[in-house]
Amino acid sequence: MLKKLSIIVAVIIAIPFIAALFIKQEYSVVTSVEINRPVAEVFDYVKHLKNQNNFSVWAQIDPSMEKTYQGVDGTVGFVSAWRSDNEEVGVGEQEIIKIDEGKRIDFELRFISPFEATEPAYMTTEAVDNETTKVSWGFHGSMNYPMNLMFLFIDFETMIEKDLSQGLMNLKSLLESSAP
Repeated sequence: MLKKLSIIVAVIIAIPFIAALFIKQEYSVVTSVEINRPVAEVFDYVKHLKNQNNFSVWAQIDPSMEKTYQGVDGTVGFVSAWRSDNEEVGVGEQEIIKIDEGKRIDFELRFISPFEATEPAYMTTEAVDNETTKVSWGFHGSMNYPMNLMFLFIDFETMIEKDLSQGLMNLKSLLESSAP
């Protein structure tokens, strides 16, 4: 009887670990908005990481978070770091790792707490016409085995897409309201 119970317990414990072998480990989100401002103006605004404080949902969760900066904003190598006691914000930093002037800026996000991860993100700008710019914000993430089991319970893509979309709507409102 004890042997059968031990086998049943072992199988119950093993099932999630076996299931995790067949669950995706990566996710990717891209969302876009059109802003009624010229591409050069929009790109010049989004390439400065400090400006994310004005439109990013995550930057607005804890207005009293500690922020530090290293380097020249809007250039490769600039680092924007944050520290908050709020678990939704935590501790981390992002660095500009590549700029294709007028078109794309790539960031490396380094989360330190409440979890550790290094993930790529980017923003692109594309002229729709002389006065309209399509801005896309993308994020790529991953969860290693067996943590990828969380994908069964939490839809990270939908959560991140909601925050990125809201951030882009904030950016649209901000830039369009500052139009001459």
